Amino acid sequence: MSGATNREAVFPTRQSLGLMKSKLKGAQIGHDLLKRKSEALTKRFREITRRIDEAKRKMGRVMQIAAFSLAEVTYAVGGDIGYQVQESAKSARFRLRTKQENVSGVFLPAFESYTTEGNNDFGLTGLGKGGQQVQRCRETYARAVETLVELASLQTAFVILDEVIKVVNRRVNAIEHVIIPRTENTIKYINSELDELDREEFFRLKKVQNKKQRDTAAQDAEMRAKREEAEKRGDKEDEKAGGGDILGDEEDNDVIF
Repeated sequence: MSGATNREAVFPTRQSLGLMKSKLKGAQIGHDLLKRKSEALTKRFREITRRIDEAKRKMGRVMQIAAFSLAEVTYAVGGDIGYQVQESAKSARFRLRTKQENVSGVFLPAFESYTTEGNNDFGLTGLGKGGQQVQRCRETYARAVETLVELASLQTAFVILDEVIKVVNRRVNAIEHVIIPRTENTIKYINSELDELDREEFFRLKKVQNKKQRDTAAQDAEMRAKREEAEKRGDKEDEKAGGGDILGDEEDNDVIF
């Protein structure tokens, strides 16, 4: 992109130069702030990615243990106890509460599970046989639910951060590669135009000054010529006035002794 097109369409004045300098300063400050924000979000994003990997590994182990525990219950009881659990469950025992965490201006939701002691009656489940296995299976699946909630919270934060980081990076790149270069080119253009105007003004003032000097010199020469002419004319008049016989005009009387 050429320099003539990669600039703002402004009129080259001192006021426009001041506005462009203010805009450039604001763009540089905004670029620094967004850059730091992107770095902070990227750091948190990497931390969440690591925690997601750990949670998935943990989830695999927990679900494996839960599957074995359910198999033990099925073997110990001698059949499926799903219908008994459904009849005993009157209300949800696991509940979720949400909270928000502010990370560089980005609010990330966090899910937290907690249990409530309702009117669920599991006392008769596995009463005949397999009661210990049922209780152990219940605790294992409770840990699995907690791990699932943790993983869901991390995955939600991961998706939000991924989108926000992309937007912030696009803004950083736009400011760095478009706005700042265009503003700098505009400032260079205004400075060059103002310098050209200053040179033209200096040349014009120089011409005016030279013309004034020539006019003054011509007036001085004319005054000197008039003065010299007046002096010459005065000298001639003096010569005419004093050139005759002073005694010739008067009649001398004879002196008789």
